[in-house]
Amino acid sequence: MSITAIKQAPLREHTRILGVGAYRPEIIVTNDDVCQWIDSSDEWIRQRTGIVTRHRAPRDVSVIDMAEAASREALAAAGIEASQLGAVLVSTVTHPYATPSAAAQLTDRLGATPAPAYDISAACAGYCYGIAQGDALVHAGTAEYVLVVGVEKLSDFIDNSDRTISFLLGDGAGAVVIGPGDAAGIGPSVWGSDGSKHEAIRMTRSLTDVRDYAIGAVATDTEREQDVDAGRESLWPTMRQDGPTVFRWAVWEMAKVAQRALDAAGVTADDLAVFLPHQANIRIIDEMVKQLKLPEHVYVARDIVDAGNTSAASIPLAMHRTLQEQPSLSGKLALQIGFGAGLVFGAQVVVLP
Repeated sequence: MSITAIKQAPLREHTRILGVGAYRPEIIVTNDDVCQWIDSSDEWIRQRTGIVTRHRAPRDVSVIDMAEAASREALAAAGIEASQLGAVLVSTVTHPYATPSAAAQLTDRLGATPAPAYDISAACAGYCYGIAQGDALVHAGTAEYVLVVGVEKLSDFIDNSDRTISFLLGDGAGAVVIGPGDAAGIGPSVWGSDGSKHEAIRMTRSLTDVRDYAIGAVATDTEREQDVDAGRESLWPTMRQDGPTVFRWAVWEMAKVAQRALDAAGVTADDLAVFLPHQANIRIIDEMVKQLKLPEHVYVARDIVDAGNTSAASIPLAMHRTLQEQPSLSGKLALQIGFGAGLVFGAQVVVLP
């Protein structure tokens, strides 16, 4: 029996980032504010992390609200209408519903229906995962334009008295539009995971734990009383991390991933104009700069100082600020790398919009 030939979507040779947008919540939380909840100091937090302030969203501002604001700016910067989008990808781990996706609701808000939409759960590497997928969709001819959003409301999932991660985290959203380009604008993605270290950054409870706890199937009365005495909402899942493990992994392994992304794109550190690392910790960023031997002319994004660690939103937020403060860098080469819970990682060399 002969097989009937089928048509395939026409391939596109080049892709690039066409526009970027950002949303930073109005509430500013200083280190002195944080020190009301943990036994620390402004000096200690600055020295250990580089953070001075972080943004946190009001209770009535959702992940979708923030994503919408960043997306509208990115669409305007790209010069396209939401109705032209062929896909909407939202990278987040803080949308409070397992289903429906934040992406589907965002698509409706923007007027991008019936574009396919889905969420990506890859924590601090989520934005780079989104770039990898958006780039592939445009290359394959599946979509002409793809919206990639990194958005987090981490303040909903922290215990302010926790010293392992809560003081690092902020809220915000960043978005980019990917579309066809006249020349190569997004290098090959270098991405992966190491699930053997999944406990290094984790939640205190699963949602099924919450269910069982709520109906009394888990925890004794004494444990419940201890929770109340401690003044913690221990029923609600919050984030924790093994700081030393994450620090060592990021410092020693992520510089290798970043170098692989440079090699895959066929460029060297000397060719770069900008370095856009995940804004996890200023010491991690500085160590990666050393290991990559980045020349002095390379602008290194340190958005963490004012924004804290915003997980999937951190790289697009850093890109947005970089272009605001250094508009001459538009059209230049940037190396971006995200890494976090999973453990997961992703990196690309891109041409800045």
